[in-house]
Amino acid sequence: MKRLSTLTAAIVAAMICGETFAQPPQMPKAPEPAKTIELFTKIPGAKGAPKECKGDDNIFFMRCVSTPSLAYFPAKEPSGSAVIVIPGGGYAGLTYMFEGLQTAEWLSSIGVSAFVLKYRLPEDQYMQDRTVGPLIDAQQAVRYVRANAKEYGIDPEKIGVIGFSAGGHLASVVSTHYDDQVYQSEYKVSARPDFAILIYPVITMEPETTHMGSREALIGKDAPQSLTDKFSSDKQVTKNTPPSFLVHALDDNLVPYVNSIMYTNALRKNGVQAELHLYAQGDHGLRVKEQTDTQAFWHDACEKWMRMNKWVK
Repeated sequence: MKRLSTLTAAIVAAMICGETFAQPPQMPKAPEPAKTIELFTKIPGAKGAPKECKGDDNIFFMRCVSTPSLAYFPAKEPSGSAVIVIPGGGYAGLTYMFEGLQTAEWLSSIGVSAFVLKYRLPEDQYMQDRTVGPLIDAQQAVRYVRANAKEYGIDPEKIGVIGFSAGGHLASVVSTHYDDQVYQSEYKVSARPDFAILIYPVITMEPETTHMGSREALIGKDAPQSLTDKFSSDKQVTKNTPPSFLVHALDDNLVPYVNSIMYTNALRKNGVQAELHLYAQGDHGLRVKEQTDTQAFWHDACEKWMRMNKWVK
């Protein structure tokens, strides 16, 4: 799959994070999902009237999500595995095109059914507990795919997650808090992913190492240490945490690469398989700035890892 390194998604997301990029020469065409699935009939953890979301339809960078959903991309040559795609955006929006739809298109091309998660963003006004709002949606996404695996031709023991930046944080949170009772689901199956792919992820909530925008949006600037520890995924790893593949650039100026090292070290300490790829250049978003149209350079390594572990045939 081809991608533009100067996508509008990256531009808008970067505005929030203090980055600027040149305008791309043309808008890429959005991949079309086979169908869209609403995750809930009644959204748990919500309070008050539903938020009016005028930014819901911006596929490049969604600033507002009122109804969590999955966009389904069937595998072109099914291998029985599935991945839930979790876009980033600093918990202030979703880079839905670049990190969501285009990632799903790539996964589909290598035999993996993909489900792009449109999750609610943390907000006190509309959530009973904003710290677990995104986790509720991520747990439900895993449960939905597992409970309906037969319908989609999926092996219920080959369901993974892939997350980018703050979406990588959410992927690591559902990988370590899959048993947390944060809502009542109609699906009586596990919310544990079988594997996780974390791309330039936020891992820790410790102020000196985290991405502060993500921390403030999820738990607050002055969160107590107990909450900081709870959502620092490196501190929550156990022997049952899913095997993980991590990618980061050493020159990432938004999310320090040490986040990926911390999670990798925690996995290894607990006897969990981990593979970490550190690249000298790529910044946040793993872009090669001189190129305008290139395959994401970590795709091959990630595909090899999935094949080695038999998640892809």
